Parts: sequence; structure tokens; C-alpha cells
Amino acid sequence: MPGILTKREKEIFELLINHYTTRDIAKKLEISEKTVRNHISNVIQKLGVTSRIQAVLELIKLNELKIE
Repeated sequence: MPGILTKREKEIFELLINHYTTRDIAKKLEISEKTVRNHISNVIQKLGVTSRIQAVLELIKLNELKIE
């Protein structure tokens, strides 16, 4: 079964949980900070939550993200 996240969204959230800032993620993935924020907003909307941290917690519950 395919996951909820696109490949790019998963990359972004994996970096977020590893303490990367929006700016760091943008630099690492060679995209704009606005694009990073758009991906995060899309995930927040998909999950029906109101914050990044709620999105992270929900993704962990759904086994979309793993904290190592």
C-alpha cells in the first residue's frame, strides 16, 4: 500500500525530525524555503492537523516516519 507522503514530503519530514531548519532543508535539497514550507503545509492539510509537531506525531503513529 502506498504511503501518505510523496517522496519529497518524506525527505523533508525526515530532515525536520533530525533538527534541520527550513533553511537547512532548502539548501540540502536545492529548493526554495517557500517550497519547503509548501510541502510541510500540504502534509499538515492531508493529515488534518494544525502544526508541524502534530504532523510529525501523526506520521509516526501511521508508521510513515521513524525516529532513530
